[in-house]
Amino acid sequence: MTTRPTCTATQMIDDARVRVTRFDFVPGAETGWHRHGFDYVITAITDCHMALEEPGGGTRRVTVPAGTAYRRSEGVEHNVVNDGDMPMSFVEVELK
Repeated sequence: MTTRPTCTATQMIDDARVRVTRFDFVPGAETGWHRHGFDYVITAITDCHMALEEPGGGTRRVTVPAGTAYRRSEGVEHNVVNDGDMPMSFVEVELK
């Protein structure tokens, strides 16, 4: 089993309404398995070449271009891995 580096999570805001966290990944870094407890929005700072490891053993590869955003609902469970050869960063806003 290969041990991957863990991404860096920097909390920017955490109040009664939102939690805003910046995630920075070196190539090959991961978030670790987690389940989202809130609806959330991701905004890519860099081009993000992600491998999304999902329950059941599946992996989806997606690219989120710099400056774009997407949203997901509470309950998503996955491990996010930088699948590219450059550092990647995004900001996540959780809606409490």
